[in-house]
Amino acid sequence: MSTDTPITETSSFPLSVAGDEITAAQLHGILRLRVDVFVVEQNVAYHEIDGRDLLPGTRHLWIGGSVAVDSYLRVLQDAGGTFRIGRVCTAVRSRGKGLAGRLMETALAGIGDAPCVLDAQTYATKFYAKYGFVAEGEEFMEDGIPHITMWRREAPQP
Repeated sequence: MSTDTPITETSSFPLSVAGDEITAAQLHGILRLRVDVFVVEQNVAYHEIDGRDLLPGTRHLWIGGSVAVDSYLRVLQDAGGTFRIGRVCTAVRSRGKGLAGRLMETALAGIGDAPCVLDAQTYATKFYAKYGFVAEGEEFMEDGIPHITMWRREAPQP
């Protein structure tokens, strides 16, 4: 599903755009939120722009607010068909409203039964477990923050 909806419009439903279809304005809003959360708030200096945002197989999902992007995640497809969810974040002003959960549900509906992996900050493992993800392996440090790899190898049955 593609959309030309500007990020400045209020949207209570997830918007979804492929990496090779995203507009400069949309990407700007997304990068602003990711830098606000991961670089400024978490005080981690790292290369946020990793070269994967504009790839055709990348899927950007976000919920836009009246000011900017309120919540965001991206879905990548790794070699072998495994999907990878990453860059899950919500603006401080929009936390506690279930926005990231709505994005996860939308992303996983698109992924279907295919295997999916993510590297969770350890404090968020219970959040991802609600969506069928299971921690595997040892905790590791990434940019000074404890993480653990979590897999959803099968879609949970209703």
